[in-house]
Amino acid sequence: MSRADALDPPAPGTPATRTPDTPVRGTPGASASGTPDPRAGTRPRGPAPAHRTAPVELSVVIPAFNEERRLGRTLDAVTRYLEAPGSHWRTWEILVADDGSTDATRELVTVRRDPRVKLVAGSGNRGKGHALRRGVAAGRGRQVLVMDADLATPVEELERLEKALADGNAAAIGSRAVSGATLGERQHRIRELAGRAGNLLIRRTTLRGTRDTQCGFKLFDGDKARAAFAASRLNGWAIDVEVLRHFQRVGWPVAEVPVHWSHQPGSKVRPADYLRVLRDLVRLRIPVPRPADVVAVLLFLAMAVALCSGRLLDPAHRYLTDSLQDQNQWEWFFAVTADNIAHLRNPLFTGLQGAPDGVNLMANTTMPGLSVPLTPVTLLLGPAVTLSLVMTLGLAATAVAWYRLIVRRLVRQRAAAFAGAALATFAPPMISHANAHPNFVVLFMIPPIIERALRLTAGDRVTRDAVALGLMAAWQFFLGEEPLLLAAMGMLLFAAAYAAVRPDVARQAARPLLNGLAVAAAVCLPIVVYPLAWQFSGPQSYTGIDHGSAPGVANSVRALLSFAERSLIAGDAHRADALSLNPTEQNAFYGWPLVLLAFAITVGLWRRPAVRALAATAAAAAVLSLGSRVPLPFTDTTVPGPWSLLAGLPLFDSVVESRVALVCAPPLGMLLALAVDRLARARRLGTPYAGLLAVCLALLPLVPAPLRSEPRAEVPAFFTDGAWKTYVRGDETLVPVPLADPEDAEALHWQTAAGLGFRMPGGYFNGPYGDGDRSGVYGVPLRFTAGLLRDVRSTGVVPVIDDRARAETREDLAYWRAGALVLAPQPHGDRLRETVEKLVGRPGRRVAGVWVWDLHEGS
Repeated sequence: MSRADALDPPAPGTPATRTPDTPVRGTPGASASGTPDPRAGTRPRGPAPAHRTAPVELSVVIPAFNEERRLGRTLDAVTRYLEAPGSHWRTWEILVADDGSTDATRELVTVRRDPRVKLVAGSGNRGKGHALRRGVAAGRGRQVLVMDADLATPVEELERLEKALADGNAAAIGSRAVSGATLGERQHRIRELAGRAGNLLIRRTTLRGTRDTQCGFKLFDGDKARAAFAASRLNGWAIDVEVLRHFQRVGWPVAEVPVHWSHQPGSKVRPADYLRVLRDLVRLRIPVPRPADVVAVLLFLAMAVALCSGRLLDPAHRYLTDSLQDQNQWEWFFAVTADNIAHLRNPLFTGLQGAPDGVNLMANTTMPGLSVPLTPVTLLLGPAVTLSLVMTLGLAATAVAWYRLIVRRLVRQRAAAFAGAALATFAPPMISHANAHPNFVVLFMIPPIIERALRLTAGDRVTRDAVALGLMAAWQFFLGEEPLLLAAMGMLLFAAAYAAVRPDVARQAARPLLNGLAVAAAVCLPIVVYPLAWQFSGPQSYTGIDHGSAPGVANSVRALLSFAERSLIAGDAHRADALSLNPTEQNAFYGWPLVLLAFAITVGLWRRPAVRALAATAAAAAVLSLGSRVPLPFTDTTVPGPWSLLAGLPLFDSVVESRVALVCAPPLGMLLALAVDRLARARRLGTPYAGLLAVCLALLPLVPAPLRSEPRAEVPAFFTDGAWKTYVRGDETLVPVPLADPEDAEALHWQTAAGLGFRMPGGYFNGPYGDGDRSGVYGVPLRFTAGLLRDVRSTGVVPVIDDRARAETREDLAYWRAGALVLAPQPHGDRLRETVEKLVGRPGRRVAGVWVWDLHEGS
C-alpha cells in the first residue's frame, strides 16, 4: 500500500496505518530496514564509533550501575558459556554499558585482558535506558543479547531465544509469565504484586499481547535492535516497553519465550522507580513532535490570530462588522450557560430571553461542549473574551487536527500536510463562518472521528476504537450537531466512492466497520439521549426551520466558482452578496482556479484509489449543495437535484443546503496535500517548480483578509451601573424598545453587561412559532406592540395610536410581565420615544443615559 493510499481501509487483522515495511510514526530516525532514515532528521542517541570494525555474530549488552559485587560473576559465566567446547558462537563481544558507577564497576571490566569484553562508559547516572541506548549503538553483532548484570536468568537460556529468532522472529524475549517458565528464588511478595500490576497496566495501555516486558533477558536482530534503541527517548526502566512497542508498531514479530528466572539480592529497583515507570508510560503515549510539526502548529496559530486580530486584543469593545447580530447572540450563549452552571440551574433551558416562555438552549447552538468547561473563563473574564478565545484557538486546533490526520494517513511530507490542512481549515466558506459561527469553524474533533472510523476498518482492537469513536462523537454532538451531520455525510460519500473504486477492500472492511459503529452508537447514545429528548420534546422545542428559497439558501455553480468577499486579492463583495444569504453564509466561493487545480490533480493522480474517492466526495458535496432544484445553465429551467431526496427527512429539514459545500474543504485540502507531496518527490528538475507555481496561483486568490471589526457601541450606564434594578421586581421583565430580534439583538449585550440580572421578552434564538405550531422560527412571533415598535425603528414613521392600540399594548405588557420599558439611544430614537409615550399615555424619564417608562407608576 502506498503512502498516498493510507486513507484506504486496510484489510482486517492488519495495522491500520502501515505494513511491516512502513516507517514508524512517532519514532523518527528508523526505517523499515532497521537503519536510521536520513529523511527523518534524527540520529541514534548514543556514541557511534568513528570507525566500526567487522561485525560479530553476537553482542551481549549489560547495563551496569554500581555492580562491583555481581558483575564479575556474570562476566565469567557469560564468557565461559560463549567459549565452551561445542559453542557455535565463533565471534562475539560483551559490552558493559556503565551508567556512571561510583564503585569499582568500571575497573572490573578494564582489568580484563580479553579485548572482546569492553566498557561503554557514561558520564553520570542517567538511567538504564540511557545506558542501553549507548551500549546497543556501540555493538557490532548480527544479533544483540540484552541481559541484566545480576544473572537472574542463566545465560544458558540463550538457546531458547536463538531458536525463536531462527523461526523468523525479529526479537525473542525471556518471559516469566508464559507456560513453561520456571521460577527459583522468588521476589518479596509486595515487589512481586507490584510487578504484576505494572505488567497488567502495560498490557492494557501500551503494549498489548506481551505478558512480561521487564524480564532482563532479550535477544534481538542486530540491525533492528540498533534502529529501535536509536529511536527511543526514555532513560529509565521503561526502555524495554518503548523498544518492544517500536517492534510492535513497525510490525517486526516478537516471540515471548519461557525461561528460568531466580531473584538475586541487590536489586537497583526502588519504590520510587515504580512511579517513574508510570511517568514514562504516559510519555510513551505522548509523541515527541518534530521541529517541522512545532513550526506548523505555530504557523496555524499565527494564521488564526491574524484572521481574528480585529477584536482579539480588546474583544469587549470591538464588534465583528460582518457578524450581523450573531456576536451578540454567541456571547449571550456563553454567558447564560456559565450563569446556569454557576447557579446550579438546568443548562439546557433559560427564561432570560423570550419571556415568559423561555428558550430551549439545547435546541440552539450553544456549544455546551466548550461553553460548560469554559465557565470559569466566562465568569472571570466575560463572554466576549471566551468567544474570542474559542474562535482563535479553535481555528488553530482544527488546523492542527487536519494536519495530524493528513500526516498519519496521507503524506509524510510536512509542507504538503501543512498546505492541505490550511486549505481545509481556512477555505473561503470557513472564513465566512468565522465571522459569526464558532460551531462551524471549531471542528477539531472531526479529524479524530475520521481517524477512528478508518481504524475500525482494519478489524484490529475494534472495541477499543469503537468506544473512543463513540465518546468523540458525543463530544462533537455537544460542539455542533449540524457539523457532525455534515461530517457524517462526507464520510458516507467517501465510503461509497471508495467502495466503488476498491470493492475488494470494502468487502473486507465492512464487517469490522459495522460492528464498530454499532458499539460506538451504544456508547454515544446513552450520553446524548436525554439532551436529544430535551431538544426535540422539551419546552420551546420545534420540529424544523424552513429557510425558504431565497438566493443563497442553495448554492449556484457561479457561487462555487466565484471568489469570496473576504478574499484579500480577488474579493468581490457585490457579487458575493448576490450569490449568498449574507456575509456569514458564503458557503462556497472556492474560486475557479482551485476547481481547475483539483481537476488537474485528480487526472494526474487518477491511478490512486484515495484520489478518486476524495474527488468524488468533493464533487458530490458540491452537487448536493445546489439544493432541491438545480437550474440548467443558460436557461430558466430547473430540474430536481439530489438534495430533494433528503430535504424532507428529519434533521436534514433544518440544514441550509448551501452549507453542504463545507464538506468540500477537507477533500480539496487532502488532494492538495497529495499534489504537493508528489511535486516534492518529482525527479525531473522543472516539474516541482512549475507545479508549485500552479498551486500558488490557484491558492493566492483564496488568501483571506482579516475579519472586519469596528468599535462597539457603549452599553448605557443604566445597565452597567445597576440602575435597572429599581424597575424590576420579582419575575418581572425589562422591555427594550424595540424588542431584541434577529435584526437588532443589541439588547442581549445589555443584558449580558448587567450580569443577566433581568429577563426580557423577545430575543434572538430558535424556537417554535407558537399557538400550537411547532415549526421553527428565528426569535419569537411578533405581538402587536413588538411589531409596531420594529416598524417605527425601520421607517422612522410614528403610526396613529388609538384606544385599540393602547389596549393591545396593555395586553402585551401584561403577557410579558413587564416592569419597565427602556429606550436606549439609537436611530429614530425620537420617533420611538414619541410612539411609546402615546402607547403608555405618559412621558418617560431620563435615567442613566436611557429613557425609562416605569410601569409600576399609578398601579
